[in-house]
Amino acid sequence: MTLTREKIMPVFGRQKLSKRELARKLGVSRSSLYYQKKRPAQDLEIKNQIDSVMTDNPAYGHKRIALELKLNKKRIRRVMKLFDLKPARRRTSYPSKPEDHAKPPAKFTNLIKDIAAKFPNHIWAADFTYIKYQGRFIYLATVIDLFTREIVGFNVSRFRNKYLVIGALRYALKYNQPPIFCHSDQGSEYEAKESIDLAKQNKIKISMSAKSSPWENSFQESFYSNFKLDLGRTDRFDILPELIEAIFQQIFYYNNKRIHSELKMPPVKFKAQYYLQKNSLKAVDKSVQKTGYLTR
Repeated sequence: MTLTREKIMPVFGRQKLSKRELARKLGVSRSSLYYQKKRPAQDLEIKNQIDSVMTDNPAYGHKRIALELKLNKKRIRRVMKLFDLKPARRRTSYPSKPEDHAKPPAKFTNLIKDIAAKFPNHIWAADFTYIKYQGRFIYLATVIDLFTREIVGFNVSRFRNKYLVIGALRYALKYNQPPIFCHSDQGSEYEAKESIDLAKQNKIKISMSAKSSPWENSFQESFYSNFKLDLGRTDRFDILPELIEAIFQQIFYYNNKRIHSELKMPPVKFKAQYYLQKNSLKAVDKSVQKTGYLTR
């Protein structure tokens, strides 16, 4: 309980007492008369910790900051509101592909609509996006593993064509086992003969969203939304190679450092933990098969 003048005056009137005498009459320690609320000091400390996280992660909202600091997200949101702390970057909109609007529906259907990814390289999702730079656009194509949420393949180009998306898929196949499914929208780039042939050569089942149904590839939509926030303003780059280098670094940051809200950790760390647990279970199974006993 905080001792205020209003609470003390009705009891002792206006007689002048020393702190020691006042404490003795109230039956409390002398130090308690100097009590200060702890919350403002604690809030300031949390504010400083939030500032530190946001310095390295400018687009983090209260949920990811809470995961980083291992604190309650409601508490983080309250402190951010108290000190008017907001992500440094905001979302921007980008053009659609009008030339695909009149295109007839693809022969491929959505094969993953009722399937959840169960392991790495089970389901990949592919897409590309526009990045505005000096009055024009460059294009980023990515392939994401829906189990680990890792960007397993990507490609950057000044041109939006079949080679943009083929380059991203080839990159993914170079460093990973082919998936069972690869999902995309019905863009002409993904329906190109070369794109389809590459998938079939690697025995990948092709899955595509229904026409004009971007929510059926929501994994990629969500990634691009956050990626552009993290990348920030592109007009700070003087030359195109600087922007391309920043894109590569941002993908590395996403895969290795950025906390994924669903995984509660970065994708690469999640994948490493998955394989560590899987290998541990295999070792236990071999031990049981060999000895007939479960050993530690």
